[in-house]
Amino acid sequence: METDRTSSLYFSLSAVLMVFVLMCSGVASADQLMSLSRYELGSGDKIGISVFGEEDMEKELILTDAGTVSYPFLGEFRVRGMTVGQLQKYITDKLKDGYFVDPRVSVSIKEYRKFFVSGEVKSPGGFSFEPGLTLEKAVALAGGFTQRASKKGIMVTREERGRAVERELTLNGSVLPGDIITVKESFF
Repeated sequence: METDRTSSLYFSLSAVLMVFVLMCSGVASADQLMSLSRYELGSGDKIGISVFGEEDMEKELILTDAGTVSYPFLGEFRVRGMTVGQLQKYITDKLKDGYFVDPRVSVSIKEYRKFFVSGEVKSPGGFSFEPGLTLEKAVALAGGFTQRASKKGIMVTREERGRAVERELTLNGSVLPGDIITVKESFF
């Protein structure tokens, strides 16, 4: 029981320290950090999993199209929709169940899944996500607006609770991994 509290406290302190460092360095806004702390893993995300003191248990894995990963002792299991904290707890609980006495599991996101920009940009396509990404920066990665682009009414399609939701986004709005940004043509 005490080790569960210690593990939980360790994870909480690590998360708080990471948020503090990212905010102080200007890498990510408070709103985006809140979104990323609730960030649900999805197909294409690359994660790192390790167990303290167990080198053979250190793995970097990419979620399959089905949202699964395969990990020693546990086999293949579904990860899509879990947060990093939920996945860490899941693996810890499963490894405690007959494999390790007190596993110290660490899970991190090594690389987020891509976001996509289409429509009236010079170089549409998929791009690597980094915390702190705004719509304006995403459009810049796509080569900027074309002459016909509408800078208002830019739409983003984002998966929320398993459903694709479309909404309008301003240039300083936050972009998340997996977003599909559509820049429409201006009529004037």
